[in-house]
Amino acid sequence: MASEAVGARRSGGGLSVHGASQARGLYGSTPGQDVLRAGTAEFVGTFVLVLAGTATAMGWVVGAAPGYDLLAVVLAFGLALTALAAALGHVSGCHLNPAVTLGLAVAGRFPWRAVPVYAVAQLGGSVLASLAVWGTYGSRARTEAGLAVTLPAEGVSDVRALLVEALITFVLVLVVVSVATDERAPAAAAPLAAGAALAVCVFAAAPVTGGAVNPARAFGPAVVTWDLSSLWVYLVGPVVGGVLAAVLYDRVLARGEAPS
Repeated sequence: MASEAVGARRSGGGLSVHGASQARGLYGSTPGQDVLRAGTAEFVGTFVLVLAGTATAMGWVVGAAPGYDLLAVVLAFGLALTALAAALGHVSGCHLNPAVTLGLAVAGRFPWRAVPVYAVAQLGGSVLASLAVWGTYGSRARTEAGLAVTLPAEGVSDVRALLVEALITFVLVLVVVSVATDERAPAAAAPLAAGAALAVCVFAAAPVTGGAVNPARAFGPAVVTWDLSSLWVYLVGPVVGGVLAAVLYDRVLARGEAPS
């Protein structure tokens, strides 16, 4: 986040393995040619993304800093993704999210052999970010605020939270796949669209689930605080939503044209 088959899609043909290896990835990248370096970019990018959002949340919850609130957290996540997509998109595709990576792989737009490298890098970057937030804000950030671990709100069941996470991740991945792989979309707008989509999704779901929209974002705080009670919700829900979005765009929407 071989790669995407924009050329194959335009010719009306299916996505073959050979064609996928030669096509462009997210944001014009060509992931699969240097998996380890791309994985390093995913590690660094996920670290920055999770650090930006959860550190801002600690400034709100623990630091009680003036002006720090849910809006600040939403903006931190959205702006961070916008900047990272522009900075790292051409290197690795800037997935920063296992739901994006798995969705693209299931749709035939990303090589399965690179999925483990990306997933480990993303989860590892999130863990390091949570450790950094702990070090920055001290023990209170971990014991009292849980390093911004995502949990269902009071009265919200795990099943309901899973459905919400699947829904909002569906929205995010649909936007990312459409603007970052289809040559008909303005390339310059792709990072901004991805960041805006993430911000909207976090804003919509935060009161219900905490708005992870990303298994990696949930994984780091949960592991470092060892609060694994609902972690499965944030691993399964986003992956289901991401896969559905990627397949829907690849199989249906990418072939669409406006009525003439």
